[in-house]
Amino acid sequence: MFKGSFPALVTPFKNGALDLDALKHLVEWHIEQGTHGLVPVGTTGESPTLSHEEHRQVVEEVIKAVRGRIQVIAGAGSNNTAEGIGLIRHAEAVGADAALVVTPYYNKPTQAGLIAHFTALHDACTLPIVIYNIPGRSVVDMTPETMGVLARLPRIIGVKDATGKIERVSQQRAACGRDFIQLSGEDATALGFNAHGGVGCISVTANVAPKLCAAFQEATLKGDYAKALEYQDRLMPLHEAIFIEPGLAGAKYGLSLLGKCSEEVRLPLVGLTDGTKAKIRAAMEFAGIL
Repeated sequence: MFKGSFPALVTPFKNGALDLDALKHLVEWHIEQGTHGLVPVGTTGESPTLSHEEHRQVVEEVIKAVRGRIQVIAGAGSNNTAEGIGLIRHAEAVGADAALVVTPYYNKPTQAGLIAHFTALHDACTLPIVIYNIPGRSVVDMTPETMGVLARLPRIIGVKDATGKIERVSQQRAACGRDFIQLSGEDATALGFNAHGGVGCISVTANVAPKLCAAFQEATLKGDYAKALEYQDRLMPLHEAIFIEPGLAGAKYGLSLLGKCSEEVRLPLVGLTDGTKAKIRAAMEFAGIL
């Protein structure tokens, strides 16, 4: 079962190219810090601006570096079903534990189209699949009823829910069953998400504060919400600061302050403004990680 803190791993760059040494060091650091699993090449991993070759290379390098010590959920989403099948088959071939598949963006499929898309990917491989529902980016929202239909397929095992709607957890428990794995895709509301029945978070903030985010998740999974609230209070300014501008840029800047990778991002994203940098630094100091 996938539960706990799963950083949506950044992809380090150096002079425009993949920085694989930094990537491997990030993997080791996350394992040392208590991270429960990693999610390479999601949106936070800058999948939109990675080539297909780079996408596959990052997935493969992360799995090699992990060496089975924690779980790896590989990003394998596309708005082109055939392309998605190629990505998920590659993730399966190189040893991923599961695939994260986003709802197709830009072409705005109907609910029937979503069912057909995810069914095609399910039937093309033997990997467990986690649905990634993020209407704010994909401009399509998978309803709990549609998710319930897909949950009947044996390898559609869960959802990364980035709707920001806490009630969705309860609605999806009703539609998909209590064993359906629900992971938050929004750091700031992860406390309430787990209280409703979620079991973890695919987190941007956990790139910068892996130990705190892992401890926060462990507290909720033990039912110790008083302890979890203490962690939430420490982390909330960082959750907010990282997302003032695109979250992956915020996460990379935070990591640069820790000496873990450069803050370099690819166009059309650009580096952070000085004001946002100051707020991230202050939030990291408040959390006790800087």
